Amino acid sequence: MSNSERFPNVVLGGGEAGKYIAWELARSGQRVAVVERGLIGGSCPNIACLPSKNMIHSAKVVDLVRHAATFGVRLGPWTLDMAGLRQRKRDMVDGLIAIHKARFAVDGLDFILGEGRFVGPRTIEVRLAQGGIRRLEGERIFLNLGTHAAVPDIPGLSGAAPLTHVEALELDRLPAHLIVLGGGYVGLEMAQAFRRLGSRVTVIDQAAQLAPREDPDVAEAVRAIFADDRIDVVLEAAIEAIGGRSGDQVKVRLRTPAGQREIDGSDLLVALGRTPNTHDIGLESAGVELDSRGYVKTNERLETTAPGVWAMGECAGSPQFTHVAYDDFRVVRDNLAGRSRTTRDRLIPYCMFVDPELGRVGLGEAEAKRRGIAVRVARLPMSSVLRARATGETRGFMKALVDARSDRILGFTMLGAGAGEVIAAVQTAMLAGLPYTALRDAILTHPTMAEGLGVLLAGVPAMTESKRSQAA
Repeated sequence: MSNSERFPNVVLGGGEAGKYIAWELARSGQRVAVVERGLIGGSCPNIACLPSKNMIHSAKVVDLVRHAATFGVRLGPWTLDMAGLRQRKRDMVDGLIAIHKARFAVDGLDFILGEGRFVGPRTIEVRLAQGGIRRLEGERIFLNLGTHAAVPDIPGLSGAAPLTHVEALELDRLPAHLIVLGGGYVGLEMAQAFRRLGSRVTVIDQAAQLAPREDPDVAEAVRAIFADDRIDVVLEAAIEAIGGRSGDQVKVRLRTPAGQREIDGSDLLVALGRTPNTHDIGLESAGVELDSRGYVKTNERLETTAPGVWAMGECAGSPQFTHVAYDDFRVVRDNLAGRSRTTRDRLIPYCMFVDPELGRVGLGEAEAKRRGIAVRVARLPMSSVLRARATGETRGFMKALVDARSDRILGFTMLGAGAGEVIAAVQTAMLAGLPYTALRDAILTHPTMAEGLGVLLAGVPAMTESKRSQAA
């Protein structure tokens, strides 16, 4: 083994936060070593966000073709080409990898493909992908380790060789009957996509509703959409055992309030949460402590328990979104430059890319109730939005939460076409501290989905006199 190489900065993991801190430091003239196991650019462009949305869009096209007559189009016989669908996704990924390779090939940045493991404080031994070992010592270490799909200790699950989203996105065949374990983001997005592609799909979750973190009315609306799409949903189901092998024949034995039940399928997709990539990489020898769930302990500036070591993104327990990982980079970047920035009180939007999309920013009703926050609530069905009428995308609704003692917007949820874009307008108003009346009275382009905000917010209940006097 060669002698240790010294770098001012070593980044372990080249995902969203890791690549941006590396590019920023290199741009400022500092030497940086980036150690990445194999996904050039991280999971988002390779196996997660962008590939899944690529597939979801293909599934939407298939759905439009299937319902072409609704739009006045008569089609002859057509077939689904799963290999072609996969190739479209692969072509996109290849293009993104090429962009990342070019960005990593800059002066002062040493991009290293290999498995990194701590062998001492701020010292990482890298087993190179092409063979050999390098030992790196960093004055500063940045951890961007990411997570992977959890495979819980359910009898028979690991032996069934279940798909995760990674393998599901690489299928060149269509499952006859896909059983999806988990009613969260990944499970619901994949379930609807495969149903539209032509699979029979069953979703199983132990919670009493789909999308367990959402308000009950939102979850029920999603369930109704899935029912329209003829996706079977089994809730309040404890998985007792799994038999068979995914890709051939699988059997899932459940315990439900109505008694035991068995579901037979051809393929099994596990979407039951994420596990941090923090184990067996020597973090204890580096003085980096983990919490009870295996995530790296950090403070609000993303500093770990080890001097000179930061953690960013999902491994730090940050909300599991690429846009949050990017903001983690900005937190670390600014603090390194002497500008105070923390992870406290971040207003984080998100979108679940089912169709129609589900987006939320700020509070939901259930969370407001738990926290004892009095709110005024306005709702609007998407059928009342004229753009939705024009396109025929009338499923879903908008909901706004306004503070009961002021006109401040506390939260916004939209289950509807274009929700991911519309929530950005509300988020901007919230960040600016604008009263809801500013959006209500704005001149919004007609006909757009965002135009519905004016109609929605016109329905905010008036503040009571007692609340008005308290506000004054």
